[in-house]
Parts: sequence; structure tokens; C-alpha cells
Amino acid sequence: MPTLKVFHLLAIISWMAGVFYLPRIFVHYVEGLKAGEDVRRLKVMARKLYHFTSIMAVFALATGTWLWLAVWRNTGHWIDAKLGMVALLIAFHLSMRLYMKRMQAGGQLPSSTALRWYNELPLLILLPILYFVVFKPF
Repeated sequence: MPTLKVFHLLAIISWMAGVFYLPRIFVHYVEGLKAGEDVRRLKVMARKLYHFTSIMAVFALATGTWLWLAVWRNTGHWIDAKLGMVALLIAFHLSMRLYMKRMQAGGQLPSSTALRWYNELPLLILLPILYFVVFKPF
């Protein structure tokens, strides 16, 4: 099981890197458009990063499911709370897809200020996940 945990953590780290960085690309895109800059490269970066991040998310969810079935199935209700937060993280990931698709089509994104706040949401989701996993409070 330790090897599976290592792969799970690696997938989570990779997924979170994309989740934290893609909204920053959105911010730079919106600010670049406003300044009249060429933002075509940001569209390519966003698309490629989203696809990589999605692969890592699937890998994280697959290894997490495997761990849950093998190890954590009867370990208390902390896992239920963690899985609820993971569901929110998946919803955030899917919302990034909507923004990425809108960006690819040349559509309107929220303001750079709103996107900066949007960028902080995954941290607010990740902190309880870490708390539940480390402290197993219930």
C-alpha cells in the first residue's frame, strides 16, 4: 500500500499544480486582452494545462478509490467529509473547463479581480481535505 499512496500523492500534487495555475492563466488572458496584447499563447497553454491536469485528476481519483476500497473503507467518518470536499474540488475542476472553453472560443471571462478570488477557492477546499486526512477528527 505505501507505493499506491506515493502514486496517489504524486497525482494529487500534479492535479493541484494545474488547479492553482490555470486560473492565473485566465487572469493573464483577461488582463492581456484589456491591454491589447497577443494572448494566443495563453489559449494554447490553458488548453494543454487543462488536459494534463484532467489526466492527473483521473489518476488521483482512481488511486484514491483504490486506497479507499483497500484501506480506508471502515476508518471513520473523516473519509466521508474528505470525499465531500473532493466532490467540491471536482466541481471546481469542471468550472475551469467551462472558462477554458469560453476562452478558446474568444468569449467573455470574469474580471481579473474576480478571477483572482476564483484562484483562491481551491486552497479553501484543499485545507479541510488536508485537515481530515492528517487529524482524522471523527
